[in-house]
Amino acid sequence: MPDGATVKTSKAAVGYHGMSTIIVDRNTPGFIIGKREEKMGIRAADVSELIFENCRVPKTNLLGKEGKGFKIFMEALDGGRIGMASQALGIAEETLKLSKDYLKVRVQFGKPLEKQQGLQWYIADMATKVSAARALIYEAAMTMDRGENCTEIAAIAKYYASEMAVEVTNKALQIYSGYGYMRDYPLERMYRDARIVPIYEGTSEIQKNIIAREELKK
Repeated sequence: MPDGATVKTSKAAVGYHGMSTIIVDRNTPGFIIGKREEKMGIRAADVSELIFENCRVPKTNLLGKEGKGFKIFMEALDGGRIGMASQALGIAEETLKLSKDYLKVRVQFGKPLEKQQGLQWYIADMATKVSAARALIYEAAMTMDRGENCTEIAAIAKYYASEMAVEVTNKALQIYSGYGYMRDYPLERMYRDARIVPIYEGTSEIQKNIIAREELKK
């Protein structure tokens, strides 16, 4: 499988100008895949350093126009952010389901946990935020499908959904109490997986910068 790279193709250009996107075949001499990183979460997805040592590729590997690499990269991020928001939503949806199932079967002091008003409020908060994130993600995806500018709504969906997933999995750990902290149950992994989403494809702070910038253009 080939990999993509955004590189500087103009020495005279300043900042992000003069960057181009190229396709690098995995068997290209000088292209080395570094060690597999050990991560806190999403351990099923390998992450490795990519090393380029005197790695030369033909001009035919140019993706798009020369000097437009940064624009291509930023446009790809819009779609990526919708995907990351969807990942957060999937984690949160399953977490909500597990929490409801647990409350229905767990009994304390002769009373099912689902009868505890405080825990019912947890479920209400979790369900509301999951539904709100789903609506934002659908709006972002439909905006992109229509070929319209989706930069702001993609950032909103990614920001909200990623923070929501962390909050929902955290509440689920409280519902499960000590059991949720144990690896016999899936919640500890789901919390670790959720925690990456506010970081990659642009941190939550970057998403807020984008949202504010787009709003101030109006």
